[in-house]
Amino acid sequence: MALFVGTWTLLHHGFYRHRQILDTPVYQRYGNEIAHGKVPYRDFALEYPPGALPIFAFPGVAQPGQGQNVKPGFRRTFETLMWICGAAALCAMALVLRELRGAVWTPLVFAALAPLALGSVILSRFDLWPAALAAGATAALVGGRFRIGHALLGVGAAAKFYPAVLLPLAFAYTWKRRGRREAFVALGLTAAVVAAIFLPFVILAPGGVWHSVSVQLGRPLQVESLGASLLLAAHHLFGLGVTGETSHGSQNLAGTTADVVGVVSTVVQACVLLWIWIRFARGPATAAALVRASAAAVCAFVAFGKVLSPQFLIWLIPVVPLVRGRRGLSASVLLLAALVLTQVWFPFRYFRLALHFEAGLSWVLLARDLLLVALALVLVSPPHIRRRPHVETSA
Repeated sequence: MALFVGTWTLLHHGFYRHRQILDTPVYQRYGNEIAHGKVPYRDFALEYPPGALPIFAFPGVAQPGQGQNVKPGFRRTFETLMWICGAAALCAMALVLRELRGAVWTPLVFAALAPLALGSVILSRFDLWPAALAAGATAALVGGRFRIGHALLGVGAAAKFYPAVLLPLAFAYTWKRRGRREAFVALGLTAAVVAAIFLPFVILAPGGVWHSVSVQLGRPLQVESLGASLLLAAHHLFGLGVTGETSHGSQNLAGTTADVVGVVSTVVQACVLLWIWIRFARGPATAAALVRASAAAVCAFVAFGKVLSPQFLIWLIPVVPLVRGRRGLSASVLLLAALVLTQVWFPFRYFRLALHFEAGLSWVLLARDLLLVALALVLVSPPHIRRRPHVETSA
C-alpha cells in the first residue's frame, strides 16, 4: 500500500502531467447529469453499461464541477475512487497469493509499481473498477467462496463486459470442485446480479441501453489494435493504402481491408478464448491452473481484439503477476515491456500515431502488440514436464 501511494503520487508530477488525454470530462458530464436528477440512458446517452454508473455518480453528487482541472472537484474525487479500487485489487491479489502458497512480495510490488510504466492513463479511466471486481472474484474463487466469486463477476461484467471472459472458467472450476448443482446455482447468481443491474434501465429506456451495447459491439478497427498495427506495417513497407477515421470515441482505420481485418480479429479472439476455456475445463481444477487460465483469457481478449485502448492494459496488472514459477516471471517481464512501450506514444505522441501514422511510432506499436501476443502464448503454452533420467541397473 505504501508503494502504491508513492506510485499514485508520482503520477501527478513531472512528465506524467504533460499532454494528458483525459476521459474524466466525459465522466464528469455523466455525473453532473445524474446529480441533477436525470435518468441515464433515458434522459442522456452514454456508452458504458450500468455497472459503471456508481463511478460517475458518486463524484458527480459529491463535488459537481465543470472543466478538466477543478480542484477540489470531480477529477480529484474520481481519482480517489480509482486509488481505492487499485488498493482493493492489491488486497485481492494478496489473498490469491496466500492460497497459492508461493512468492507474495514480488508480485505485489510489481503490481504496485506497474502504473508508473503505463503512465497517467490509469488516473483518468475507470478501468480499475472492473479490474478490482475481477481480482476480487478470482480471490473468492480460489478461496472456495464460489457464489461470491460469481456475483463479483456479474458486477464486473455489468461494469465493462470484459470480466465475462472469466465466467466459463469460474463455472468449470466450481463444477469440478463442488459439483454440477453448485456450479449452476453460482451461474444463476451471476445472471441474477447482471439482471438486477441492467433491468431497471432496460425498463426505463430499452433503446438507450441497447444503444450503449451496440456502440461497443459495432466499433471499427481501432488504430492501436494488432490488426491495425499489421496494416500500418504493410503501409510503411509496401505502400498499402490506409485511411483513418474518428468515431466511437477513438481513432480507427476505415475501408474494406480494415473492416475485413476487424472481422478476422474478432473471430481469432473468439477461437482463442474458446480454446482456453475448453482446455481449462479438461484439465486439473487447481487454483494455480485457474489463475493461469484467467490471465490467459484476459490477455487473449486484449491482444486479439479489434479494439485495444491503452487502458485495457490496466486489466492485466492484477492478474498476470499472480502466475507462478518461471512462466510467471516471463509473463511479468513481457507485460512490463508492453506497458513501457505503450507509454512511448500515449499520451505524449498519440495523435502523431493515430492521425499521421508516423513510421517510428507505428513500429513501436507493432512491437507492443506482438509482445502482448507473446504474453498470451506464454500463458497458454503447456507446462514443461521434466522427465526423470532413466538409470539402468545391473541384474
